[in-house]
Amino acid sequence: MKRIFLFVVTNLAILLVLSITLRLLGVDRMLDAQGGIDFNSLLIMAAVIGFGGSLISLAMSKWTAKRMTGAVVIEQPSDPTERWLVETVRRQAELAGIGMPEVAIYDAPDVNAFATGMNRNDALVAVSTGLLQNMRKDEIEGVLAHEISHVANGDMVTLALIQGVVNTFVIFLSRIIGHFVDRVVFKTERDYGPAFMITSLVAQMVLGILASMIVMWFSRHREFRADAGGAQLAGRNKMIAALERLKQRHEPSQLPERLAAFGISGGEGRFKALFMSHPPLEERIAALRAVA
Repeated sequence: MKRIFLFVVTNLAILLVLSITLRLLGVDRMLDAQGGIDFNSLLIMAAVIGFGGSLISLAMSKWTAKRMTGAVVIEQPSDPTERWLVETVRRQAELAGIGMPEVAIYDAPDVNAFATGMNRNDALVAVSTGLLQNMRKDEIEGVLAHEISHVANGDMVTLALIQGVVNTFVIFLSRIIGHFVDRVVFKTERDYGPAFMITSLVAQMVLGILASMIVMWFSRHREFRADAGGAQLAGRNKMIAALERLKQRHEPSQLPERLAAFGISGGEGRFKALFMSHPPLEERIAALRAVA
């Protein structure tokens, strides 16, 4: 969840800054000679901002993750646990055919881990102190293998491309909504009034949240693939054991409030399920057990 959450939050923030900056500079001109919308110019502008936001977010993903979680990269292992952690990641990275990722630990009570980075040969794998304290080594191996599989599959790059497409249409539609409100509701006849900027930015945020359902669908789909890859790297029993432990730790009544809001435990309700970054743990375990 942290990998997706950090990326999406960064992307939304960059989109907002780019949109306001271009508007203030007058670069986002989209009116034709008759004062109507020049759809070609609008689509090009939307694509530049949309893909710019997602690619900048991807390029910043490692830096953002370290700053927002306080993750400390293990430069030189200081104890047996850190040495085992680094060597396990090194072994799995070699099996997956990728470069050695940076290995980091961040201080948090929740049992969690994430991998991020724009280059599969220069990624970051981070685990929480809560995970190290509450999981056995074979279970941790399963978690690490799952994250290494995300890196090997290039999930962050694919996510950035999907987010870029989603961003483009969000910006495109939000500007059309802003144009309609400014012209029809506020009767602006020349250029654009304040209503356009306010309405388009509000519409962009609302549409961005709704469009995140597409990104979350992709995330859920990739989790099954990462589980399968983790089972190949660490062994199916270790991958299942890791998910079983997560299931025990992430019961709804035990979730910290900030995680419960994102439905990591799989919550109930079809609408809520559309915004889940991960499938229910029961489904992931069943998928692994169904593999011959």
